[in-house]
Amino acid sequence: MARVVVLGAGISGHTAALYLKRRLGSSHEVVVVSPNSNYNWIPSNIWVGVGKMSISQVKFPLAPVYRRKHIDFRQAKAVAIWPEGDDADPRGAVDILYTAPGRSEQSERLRYDYLINATGPKLNFNATPGLGPDQNSWSVCTAEHAQQTAAALAEIIQALKSGERRTLVVGMGHGGCTCEGAAFEYAFNVEHELRENGVRQNADLIYLSNEFALGDFGVDGMKFSQNGYVTSSKLWTESLFRERNVKAILQAHVERVDPGVIHYEQLDGTRSSLEFDFAMLLPPFRGVDLLAYDKSGKDITSDLFAPNGFLRVDADYSAKPYEQWSADDWPKSYQSPLYDNLFGIGIAFAPPHPISKPRTSINGTIISPAPPRTGMPSGVMGRLVAENIARRIHSGSSEGAHTASMAHMGAACIASAGSGLRNGTAAAMTMYPIVPDYKSYPLSGRDDKETTGEIGLSGHWTKLMLHYLFIYKAKARPGWHLIPE
Repeated sequence: MARVVVLGAGISGHTAALYLKRRLGSSHEVVVVSPNSNYNWIPSNIWVGVGKMSISQVKFPLAPVYRRKHIDFRQAKAVAIWPEGDDADPRGAVDILYTAPGRSEQSERLRYDYLINATGPKLNFNATPGLGPDQNSWSVCTAEHAQQTAAALAEIIQALKSGERRTLVVGMGHGGCTCEGAAFEYAFNVEHELRENGVRQNADLIYLSNEFALGDFGVDGMKFSQNGYVTSSKLWTESLFRERNVKAILQAHVERVDPGVIHYEQLDGTRSSLEFDFAMLLPPFRGVDLLAYDKSGKDITSDLFAPNGFLRVDADYSAKPYEQWSADDWPKSYQSPLYDNLFGIGIAFAPPHPISKPRTSINGTIISPAPPRTGMPSGVMGRLVAENIARRIHSGSSEGAHTASMAHMGAACIASAGSGLRNGTAAAMTMYPIVPDYKSYPLSGRDDKETTGEIGLSGHWTKLMLHYLFIYKAKARPGWHLIPE
């Protein structure tokens, strides 16, 4: 009997666990280790952050799902990996600390035949002094953060209704942040709420980002088809911002957040301050700081993990200049080059380099988006790795293994505002591939026909439908596997 251990129960880890159990059945063990007792459909935290959804609509308990699917669930935090095992057992092992109530002081060394690192990111608020909901800004990274943010926004709206003027800032809290699309979507939702409450004229809404230009989104921008014409995401996004009267401050690295004041540097080296009444600023990500040891107990953390704490996989990590970057640099199997039974998926894998062109200010500060790899790509990676592991367990061979490079994977981003069937709108974008492939698509790196953008109610309906479909899928209801990632 083989044991597969999955660290993390987010989109990638949870997807991997469900597919593993479906492929392996009762003959093999699937164990999920997660410090959280609930699953959170993170894309819908945006709606929680403006009061359009409750926490219960975006979260549900994991334990009942895993009991029903006969998956062993440990509410615990992984702290160290022993990929070579130890003298007691040559199999790999992972040290875990329980976080479940009543077991929080317990630890365990859990043996595995295959290990999937799907731990997701550490929300690195400490990278920027004063950043985060425990200090001077708000967040939508967790459902609880989003609920707090919604309450703060409601207070701002009440002040605006009394005729007072307020400044709201939405964006990135550090020059190395990712998830610009989420910040864009939240800004879009806030603007919608201000208009819906009849207070838009009293509010200054500012989008603060490390993007070089609007529409970069951490993917180096896009050229796409719209109503039979080819346009750029830059022009498309600029038009939307002008229409909604949202000011953008770009090429910015937030140095610190004081109460009511954001201090930031821009690429040209200038330093400025921005006063605010409400600020939702996303943090940069890093790995969860797993340690790694060889059989003798020697620390091999730096061999397995990149300096940012993410697991190195089958990517090209050589320090090539931007002009030499290639779609082939990106991983295909998400397998560790050192241990063939160790995988990293979702945000937990180390990307070979950004997707957007790297830029540094004249002061030496990196102000450039990190590559996004959440949502749809995370689910695809989870399924891919699960199917490849199941193939190896059943046949003893990795021949014919599936691959899923982000350079051959599409994605959709729907920035939807409102949550009803009649009063919502959305800026919907699709792109193929996520990582530009200039060999296949010399002009823009992407297929113009498959890379599109449009604004309207239909995109909002799609986002609302996907919310309920993916919650259904994550709960492993009948036919869940028929819903694509």
